Amino acid sequence: MPSRIKVANPNRCIGCYSCMLACSRTNADSVSLIDSAIDIRTSGGIESGLQIIVCRSCIDPPCARACPTGALTPRNGGGVVLKNELCDSCKVCADACLPRAIHFDREDMPVICIHCGTCARFCSHDVLEMIKTEVL
Repeated sequence: MPSRIKVANPNRCIGCYSCMLACSRTNADSVSLIDSAIDIRTSGGIESGLQIIVCRSCIDPPCARACPTGALTPRNGGGVVLKNELCDSCKVCADACLPRAIHFDREDMPVICIHCGTCARFCSHDVLEMIKTEVL
């Protein structure tokens, strides 16, 4: 059964970036915030709280529908799969992503969450969790 990331306890996030660094280390062999598929941002200053931006595993993903080259295809259980060789870096997918969870790396390629769960495993504050999704 496929799994996906869920933001379970957003108020527990302290902005330590452990989830982001774990993601980039696992999926891009880098220790850089730009290579992370999850993003932690302040929302109006640190006193206002933090925003956890991650793929919400859309069943009918607008980013895949918008992709003119077919580089993004729906993933079983929600979300998308990226075919790097088809991507022309047009950024239409990022514009179509409702939670703004798609950004581009140094090579101008989209950074897409693969729902591997690394971020959840490294979050020591139980902000993130992996949940099972139904097969479509």
